[in-house]
Amino acid sequence: MTTPAPAAEPLLDWTAAAQIAARVARPGATAPRDELDELVAGLRAAAGDAVGHVLDVTGMTPATPVPAGGGLGEVLVVDRAGWTRANTQSMRAMTDPVMAAVAADVPPTSAAARLAGAAEVGGLLALLSGRVLGQFDPYGARAAAGPGANGRLLLVAPNVLQVERSLSLRPRDFRLWVCLHEQTHALQFATAPWLADHLVGRVGDLMSGVTRSSVAMARAPLREKVAVVGRTVLRAVRGELVTPLDGILGPEQRAELEEITAVMALLEGHADVMMDAVGPRVVRSVRTIRARFEKRRDGEGAPALDVVLRRVLGMDAKLAQYRDGAAFVRAVEERVGRDGLNAVWSEPGHLPSAREIADPRAWVRRVHG
Repeated sequence: MTTPAPAAEPLLDWTAAAQIAARVARPGATAPRDELDELVAGLRAAAGDAVGHVLDVTGMTPATPVPAGGGLGEVLVVDRAGWTRANTQSMRAMTDPVMAAVAADVPPTSAAARLAGAAEVGGLLALLSGRVLGQFDPYGARAAAGPGANGRLLLVAPNVLQVERSLSLRPRDFRLWVCLHEQTHALQFATAPWLADHLVGRVGDLMSGVTRSSVAMARAPLREKVAVVGRTVLRAVRGELVTPLDGILGPEQRAELEEITAVMALLEGHADVMMDAVGPRVVRSVRTIRARFEKRRDGEGAPALDVVLRRVLGMDAKLAQYRDGAAFVRAVEERVGRDGLNAVWSEPGHLPSAREIADPRAWVRRVHG
């Protein structure tokens, strides 16, 4: 009888990461109980209302029909701590298969090292928890309920409240606007049910290489490690776009990251264009929201240290994704219309490459001839 191979160690102590993130995350905007109840009810209503609008405006058809009055997945209205807990579930669901694949090449990780990793991830999630308004998560539900589970929509109530207050926005309009973006993401994964596994596979390939590079770097002299970190920070200070992976990626890994980034740019840019395409008939103050939100997104008036931190953590790369992806979507629609654009969801081979995100005409020629 064959003895089964031992399960691969988790990348880090995920339970500790969730606990650390929830403890470190600041609570955010507060309000009297009745106002909070109204906020939660308003977000749930907006999430439901957004489904019909995104189905109409995108012209996309989910692989499994949406029942009348139904949604595209579970809707969770959470606080910042709840968002961090959900994301540790999602991150573990994505990384555990990678660790199983590279277990033979990676030396055993000590409990202290796994706890140190948990502290790093927990601290990062706590920081990001103050910046996220909503998130469609196609992976966390699988960790909680099994492989067949649908994705879930996370709406971070204190952050929505804080932004609508600070930008003096109409609450009902802003909540619907946020939900239009996230429900567009839900529709992307519902229309292309292969997309979640496709992304996991590509991210897994990248992480396999990064994990091996990290092991090699861990064995490198201290001077070399410090030099890598120093170069990354210097590039951020100079205003270059950097990500947390800079410094440990080889040429093949950089190319893979560029291709993954192209897909993410498509997802983000498409959601950005569609949320505005719903228009003032549904979201009366949409132009005001967009103008004020873009100014906030650009970080106008932000302290210099905050700007550098954003760059080091890859947040500016995220902002570039919105703009590059939105430009691709608009350019494709100009040439082949919205139905022609929707060919992108039909199969993995129709996703744009990194080169095509910057040259939409090349994608149109390849896909439509």
